[in-house]
Amino acid sequence: MKETKTVFRLFFVWSFEKEEAWLNTMAEQGWALDGVGFGYYHFTRCEPGEYTVRSETRNVSSDYVSFLEETGAEYIGHVFQWAYFRKKTELGQFDLYSDLDSRIAHLKRINGVLYAAAFVNLFLGIVNRKGLGWINLLCFAMLTYAIGRIHGKEETLEKDRQLRE
Repeated sequence: MKETKTVFRLFFVWSFEKEEAWLNTMAEQGWALDGVGFGYYHFTRCEPGEYTVRSETRNVSSDYVSFLEETGAEYIGHVFQWAYFRKKTELGQFDLYSDLDSRIAHLKRINGVLYAAAFVNLFLGIVNRKGLGWINLLCFAMLTYAIGRIHGKEETLEKDRQLRE
């Protein structure tokens, strides 16, 4: 029976790179990601450095999963719009974003989800003024902050693209 463990850890949406770095540090220490939940990460003991983990925001289709599996990647699961994949390190480099345009598109997908959630929370906060609407307004404020952080990353990549052209 393989050794397993579950870790609860929350990451802000704008620090998705930190989450991915942490998952890869776990893999380097011999813990392969094999399941995800909201804030929960399930790991199985593996050879240290055996896997590289990547995540992205997208609607996961069977065609996309099949495409990645053809490259040797494994689909681990998803939480809301975040999909998680791993690939054996011995199979070579594993990147989901091959260029600046795909990185920018990823950030735009993240902001699309954030805008939708922010709009819903603003609407609910206004409608429920006498009840617990303040919670929705607080969520709206946090989502607005997240949108700003992601937009800042997007602008940085746009400037990089302009410099390279």
